Amino acid sequence: MKKPLLISALVLFCIAVSQNAYAGSHLGWRSIGVDVGFVDPENVDGAFGFGAFADLGTLAPSLHLAPQLAYWSKSEEDFGAEASVGDLSLGARAKYMFHVSSRTFQPYAGGGLGLHFVSAKVTIPDPFLGGFMTLEDNSTKLGLDMGGGFVTPIGAKTDLTGDLWYTFVEDVSHLSMKVGIAMKLGR
Repeated sequence: MKKPLLISALVLFCIAVSQNAYAGSHLGWRSIGVDVGFVDPENVDGAFGFGAFADLGTLAPSLHLAPQLAYWSKSEEDFGAEASVGDLSLGARAKYMFHVSSRTFQPYAGGGLGLHFVSAKVTIPDPFLGGFMTLEDNSTKLGLDMGGGFVTPIGAKTDLTGDLWYTFVEDVSHLSMKVGIAMKLGR
């Protein structure tokens, strides 16, 4: 008897809390953009990375929801062998926008989760049969993003963004530093 009562009370509490959180949210497409920059994966030389992002409004005051799509890859060749690794990620980040007196520079910090579609390929010369042997691996991994950056307006409907994120992913954790352009949507 106590267990159903406890579960019912917990469900009612969650509904009440979520209604208050929803009342403080203002979700909707606010801006979309693209970014480019330097990605420094662990155990691999630095690589060029690019991506797309959006601002879907606020989950709570000063807490923005920002989905992102990013890609980087790196290839190296030595002694006739070639190795490459790449990461296509799709994720969502929550960005806390710090309260500042100036509207021309808006810093933020945040975190998020993403799915990482990681690919690796190694091609080596076959010393016995001639030709080449190729080994490939593709996997999907969950990643955790932590970082921050800034947004500054450069026009009435255009913002410049800069950010620094560290992404924890099994075997391909990396630091990324990017700059981007965001186009505001709506009014």
